[in-house]
Amino acid sequence: MADYFSHFSCLLDVGTPDKAARALALFQELRAADQDADDPEVAGFTVARQDAPEGSALWIQDEEHGDVEAVIRFVLRVADDFDLTGLWGFQYGLTCSRPRLDGFGGGAHVIDLGARKSIGWTSTQEWLTAALNGEDANA
Repeated sequence: MADYFSHFSCLLDVGTPDKAARALALFQELRAADQDADDPEVAGFTVARQDAPEGSALWIQDEEHGDVEAVIRFVLRVADDFDLTGLWGFQYGLTCSRPRLDGFGGGAHVIDLGARKSIGWTSTQEWLTAALNGEDANA
């Protein structure tokens, strides 16, 4: 049996060391609340302060099986709580423990922090399928 994995490692700059400390505390609170939840809010990734204590960036990285959607939910929550603006994005890789035709790929997401929404994403699997079908792969 094959195991499928999503991997990512990215930084979210929240502007100040104080906001970074508060965002990390928020993550830890959400993680504690998720212990008994059927649908955990922050599963599949960890958060650490980058260059603590003076740094303002959070390092977000996958655990063994990363959850891309959970990262997006957390980043949107942080953007809302700390009134972040601008564009932010991250990319991810999809891998498999065994050779499988659908086992490898990746993608990327772009989020408008001020509007609190995802504004674009891409999937290499969907792009490749479209290109091989003669569709406009750059659209």
